[in-house]
Amino acid sequence: MKRSSGLFIQSFIIHFKSDDVKYDSPSYTLLPFIPPSSQTVYLAIRAFNIEIARVADTVSTPQVGALRLQFWRDNIASTFDGRPPKQPISLLLAEGLESLSRRSNGESNISKGWLMRVISAREQYLNSAPYPTIEVLEKYAESTYSTLLYLTLQSLPLSSITADHLASHIGKASGIVAVLRGLPLLAFPPPPNHHSNNSGLSGMVQDQRGRQQQGSVTLPLDVMASTGLREEDVFRQGAEAPGLRDAVFQVATRASDHLITARSMLSNLRKGNAVGHDFEHEGEEGHIYDEEASKVSSKSSTKTQFAEVEQAFGVLMPAVSTSLWLDRLQKVDFDIFRDELRRREWRLPLKAFFAYRRKAF
Repeated sequence: MKRSSGLFIQSFIIHFKSDDVKYDSPSYTLLPFIPPSSQTVYLAIRAFNIEIARVADTVSTPQVGALRLQFWRDNIASTFDGRPPKQPISLLLAEGLESLSRRSNGESNISKGWLMRVISAREQYLNSAPYPTIEVLEKYAESTYSTLLYLTLQSLPLSSITADHLASHIGKASGIVAVLRGLPLLAFPPPPNHHSNNSGLSGMVQDQRGRQQQGSVTLPLDVMASTGLREEDVFRQGAEAPGLRDAVFQVATRASDHLITARSMLSNLRKGNAVGHDFEHEGEEGHIYDEEASKVSSKSSTKTQFAEVEQAFGVLMPAVSTSLWLDRLQKVDFDIFRDELRRREWRLPLKAFFAYRRKAF
């Protein structure tokens, strides 16, 4: 591309701040921790995710949503073929791919298949159907939020089984939290153009309860069954629905468990030990490593792995924003409808700074 990369990135950041930041403010806050050479791809991936995630909110039927998602499949395919459409996200992604190719002498790229996987995962839930089990929810989080982290690691470029393993757990936690955050908006859909992370919910919930057409409760069905939570009770009673807080607690605990696992892995590596368990996705698409990278027990190997994690740490920073939100959820006793859960986390910049400095989250 002939245009200046720096100017192009700056113009997109302005757009990201003024519009997309409403939907994913933590990603913008964490941008400075991504190496400058990878920020183009990072912004493109995050903006792509926002567009894909919002399809269900902006179409009248799942059929129309499927057409929109096919538009994005075609855009991604054309961009990887070197023919990016004149669309901001596609052009930014093309710029990032070109930059990565230059930096790696053509040896590295990001996975088109992973971008397609994000689209397919979102397509499965265009109708906001509940997840059959909490394991299915985890699989969805792996196919979306974990995959976004894998893509960003590729943009460094970095191929590391340990960094990917950490990204898997952090992405699963982030994806589960994203579903929890979205629950009130899906149960009581607001008027158009109000899908922001910063909207108040109490008045909206009161206004929506009287309407005949309701949204959906996207908590896993097995969790709802175990806590006695019924969807109709959520529609009628909102935050006071019997079993709702217990169900939210169970799902939030699963997200917290993934963060605890990631912290334990990081602690083990810092002590010169193995991470403690195998990476369950090793051998799958994009997770095939050479023999040396797969050795996780020797002392020299753990030192190498920790060095790789330090290189990848900026990509793993969503662990900080996810942890802060879970802390807030606990402080409001798992009342998912509380307005403060929708507000921006003012502590994130400072917490992120110290987490990055200490290489601990």
